[in-house]
Order: sequence, then structure tokens, then C-alpha cells
Amino acid sequence: MLEVRNLRKANGSIVAVDEVSFCVGPGELVAVLGPNGAGKTTTISIISGLVTPDRGEVLIGGARLRGDADPIKRQIGLVPQDVALYDELTAYDNLRFFGALFGMGGPAVDSAIRSVLAWVGLAERARDRVSTFSGGMKRRLNLAAGLLHDPGILLLDEPTVGVDPQSRNAIFDNLEDLKRRGKTLVYTTHYMEEAERLADRVVIIDRGRVVADDSVISLRGSLSASASVSLEEVFLSLTGRRLRD
Repeated sequence: MLEVRNLRKANGSIVAVDEVSFCVGPGELVAVLGPNGAGKTTTISIISGLVTPDRGEVLIGGARLRGDADPIKRQIGLVPQDVALYDELTAYDNLRFFGALFGMGGPAVDSAIRSVLAWVGLAERARDRVSTFSGGMKRRLNLAAGLLHDPGILLLDEPTVGVDPQSRNAIFDNLEDLKRRGKTLVYTTHYMEEAERLADRVVIIDRGRVVADDSVISLRGSLSASASVSLEEVFLSLTGRRLRD
């Protein structure tokens, strides 16, 4: 469903993304891990069409994505790292606005809004202003906005930052449901336990380059035969222990 080929993006003398390649199939969740500044968010921005790479290509169902205005971008939903909502609008009006950006209107958008709000557990808060929502509720509404137009591919950039365990677990349940429905998911996180729970495969990026692309079990096995080896230990062995501020 999604193929990333040899992406490269430089900001002046700094190479943010350096020949990054990986693919994700239907019903698969790939977790993209890396230290701060490794190139994860830039990679997500390129895949979503928000940033143009210096080199390389993104293919969706075999068709090359040709920028932010390409119609095949409708196959992509984005849940950004920063909550992208309007606090003074209600949950319903936020979703109606985002639906309009995709040309959705009338009974179809109303039906889609009711469906995604129920799915993230916010149906009873549809007419409340987002300013009254907790951090976890905003994150769940952010997820609903990314799914409103029913994309085949969902990009999630650290979607659980700052949420309580209950909201985090609810988001996990939502993502596992999306996998069962055949959605293609790319998930960036700093939380190793999230990748261990959710990911079919893990792509580790360091200094803009892919340094590992495999299942959690295989990555653990590459470091030690011991079943007690954690993904965090594998991550530190590949990226080092030096602070990345």
C-alpha cells in the first residue's frame, strides 16, 4: 500500500533524511523509532506530501505521490505531533471544517462525523467546545480528524504524547481495530512499550538513515538469544547512549 524509496532531504548543510526506504502493507503497523532529530517527523512530512524531498519518491498503491495537491493524497490521513484543533469550536464543528477540506459535505459528512466520534468515544461531547476537553480527549479527536475521510493509510506522529493511561489504552484499541480493518499505519513514538505492543515491524532511524527494519522479535534476537532483552536495549545498542538534546 505504501512504499518509500530512497528519500533524501537536506536543510542547508544538515541532512535530515538520508536515503530512507521502507514499505508498509495493508493491515500492518510499522513503528518508526529514532532519537530526537533523527529525521522521523521530516520523513512523515514527506510521506504526507507536506514537504518535497530533494530526492526519492513515495508510492501509494504503486502510484507516485506528486506533492501536496496530488489527488492520491486523499488516501492518506495525518495525525500530527501537535494537536491540530480549534479550541473555540465544538468537536463537531472541528470535524465539519476538516471534512470541508476534503470536499465532504451534506449528509455524508454528518454520517462520517457521527461514526468517528462514536469510534473514539466522544459522541456525547460532540457539541462541546474543544477548550473544555482534556489532553487525552483532544488526542482522540485529533485521531478522529485524521480518519474522517476514511483514508487507506494513516500516519501518526507521536499521537500519545501527554495523555493519561486510560486515553493511551483507548488509542491503542483504536489502532488495533484499524489494523483488523486493513488500514496501513505508520507510527512514530519515543515509547518503546508502544512499539512492542502495536508494531508488526520496527524501522529505526538514526542521523537520517535507516539502521534497522525488522520485527521486534528479530531485533531482540539480533542482540541476544535471551528472551529478556528489551526493544529499548536494542534501540540503545544501535543509536548509542549519548544524549540528543
